[in-house]
Amino acid sequence: MNIERILGDELMPIHEKVLAGVRLDERDGRLLYCTPNLTGVGYLANMVRERVHGDKAYYVRNQHINYTNICNKFCKFCSFYAKKGGPAPYTLTPEQVKERMRQYLHVPITEVHIVGGIHPKLPFRYYLDVLHAVKEVRPNVHIKAFTAVEIVQIAEVARMSYEDTLCALKEAGLDSLPGGGLEIFSRRIHDELFPRKIDGEEWSEVARAAARVGLTQYATMLYGHIETVEERVEHLVRLRELQDETGHFLALTPLSFHPEDTELDHLPHPTGYDDLRNIAIARLMLDNFPHIKSFWIMNTPAVTQVALWYGADDVDGTVHEYEITYQDEAPGERHQVLTRHQMIQMIREAGRIPVERDSHYNEVPQRPEEERLVVLA
Repeated sequence: MNIERILGDELMPIHEKVLAGVRLDERDGRLLYCTPNLTGVGYLANMVRERVHGDKAYYVRNQHINYTNICNKFCKFCSFYAKKGGPAPYTLTPEQVKERMRQYLHVPITEVHIVGGIHPKLPFRYYLDVLHAVKEVRPNVHIKAFTAVEIVQIAEVARMSYEDTLCALKEAGLDSLPGGGLEIFSRRIHDELFPRKIDGEEWSEVARAAARVGLTQYATMLYGHIETVEERVEHLVRLRELQDETGHFLALTPLSFHPEDTELDHLPHPTGYDDLRNIAIARLMLDNFPHIKSFWIMNTPAVTQVALWYGADDVDGTVHEYEITYQDEAPGERHQVLTRHQMIQMIREAGRIPVERDSHYNEVPQRPEEERLVVLA
């Protein structure tokens, strides 16, 4: 294979760094975003991906629960929160959370992902009760819940420090934190799009507190709105620096912005081209993050299959009832659930080896009857 022909003179210096395991700098990140040679960027990302994970592609059987869409932050990029002419307000009771859990008891789900709006009137007890409700129905399930923005709100109503709040939530059943809420580190974008929410420094403080109490965490980057290339690179570098400090992040999920039903609906829709570039660059820049995820609901299954050759080693999971985007799409236009069989088929069609994982990326042993299904898949 003629590597020089694939990469061109422009990307060969980065190839030398990747071969030697040398950390890329901000200048490298900007070049990776600006080069028209997306194939070359993907080639470099796949080098790193296969060095770390070989042909394995991970998925998890999970369930999403959004406990409320009432929110006082009014972010311009959000279509989820209750508003006039938009989604009707709701808040699930702990008993309703149990009902949501019981709907899928026939599925051996290992992770429950819980996030919601910033509801100013929910007491501290509510969050503990939600965690207890989940563990009552599924005692052994991993609960990944509450973004840093929610943790700040919960700490405020609890009148406790971040660390003490996280310890109390952990005792009630919390196992890890999702990565949302930060969007992107840029102060400019924070002030323009979500000024009522915590900023990057506050988000980082919650992350540090989570690491101190022994909670693992995921991270995200929202792209495709008003951010610049420089702001994307800054976001990745600052996450990398925070990971150097804490070591508690498991994965990054680049999230494409979908402008439908938001205050930014004049912006263009995301493209597979941009999705693949952001996934690839995340893999190349975040040398201390074990995993890079392609979230199939936002990227589509087809783009996610390609992403498994552009740096991604994880396709997320079966999901069940995702409501943050697409809740008003026409039936069948975008599926929000993939069965285990479909996940396996999607990964195999992409030429990778499907591996079911738990929330800490331990491989999940298969039951004998499921082993037979894998052979037939």
